[in-house]
Amino acid sequence: MRIYYDRDCDINLIKDRNVAILGYGSQGHAHALNLRDGGARNIAVALREGSPSAAKAEAESLNVMGISEAAAWCDLMMFTMPDELQADTWKNQVKDHIRPGSAVAFAHGLNVHFGLIEAPDSLDVIMMAPKGPGHTVRGEYVKGGGVPGLVAVHNDASGKALEIALSYSSAIGCGRSGIIETDFKEECETDLFGEQAVLCGGLVELIRLGFETLVEAGYAPEMAYFECLHEVKLIVDLIYEGGIANMNYSISNTAEFGEYVSGPRILPYAETKERMKGILDDIQRGRFVSDWMAECAVGQPSFKAIRRNNDAHQIEEVGEKLRAMMPWITAGRMVDRSRN
Repeated sequence: MRIYYDRDCDINLIKDRNVAILGYGSQGHAHALNLRDGGARNIAVALREGSPSAAKAEAESLNVMGISEAAAWCDLMMFTMPDELQADTWKNQVKDHIRPGSAVAFAHGLNVHFGLIEAPDSLDVIMMAPKGPGHTVRGEYVKGGGVPGLVAVHNDASGKALEIALSYSSAIGCGRSGIIETDFKEECETDLFGEQAVLCGGLVELIRLGFETLVEAGYAPEMAYFECLHEVKLIVDLIYEGGIANMNYSISNTAEFGEYVSGPRILPYAETKERMKGILDDIQRGRFVSDWMAECAVGQPSFKAIRRNNDAHQIEEVGEKLRAMMPWITAGRMVDRSRN
């Protein structure tokens, strides 16, 4: 595995290129603002007509273009829009307008790896994927740091595809902490698995189930919130800082012993591992992506219903009330829906 840093990257390669950021959500706003602050001179945010994100981008003095217009103008188009919108956008608004010799880039490999987007051989197809949500990518950059990133080359039409990807990655801050070279398959499949089995799927289910168990047993919802959600950050910060051993060093012996005796009761090793293998198999074989694209094709009814139900869960109501008692949480918040 090869790791690059700012000293290995020629940031000047990206500074004079016409760069179009397709989308202005979590990743899009971070890429655009970091590139601008990193010295890129010609940046445009490419948005569909009537996008509410246009006002947010213009408030940051960024140039906003239509998608087809940006595709014809740019030397590099970075797809940061949601995965489920990328293939149709490519087919209907980008493919026939982007110039040979340009680059199409992605912050996640799903559409390329699973063949939803097949770019011609005349284009560089590259990936620059910061390993963190966009709000963290921006927040760490502003503080003078940067999140690690991944780079990959799917097609090297120019002969300089990797160098261009590294230049871009350096400009958005990833070279400050390290840029790991990978490929679209590895990035896509490990990213989907981590999200589903641990980070978003597994963790969120554990939080909700723990909260419900305590509330149903008669404990105050506020107590359940603190124990099963609020303190997750305290534990994760210790793990983030120095690994699981660092966390165990910091907590009480009682808590550590409870981890050892009760963790395997909640997540039995053999059964949980087998289920994780099943999730990974669904990802590798394309079943998950096929199901997700089918859901999107009919307007995401199940997805939106689950989201509504989860947003209405008691843990969200209790959490909003308790967070209002802790203004320091929102004072330095990374997510401001009115701006990013």
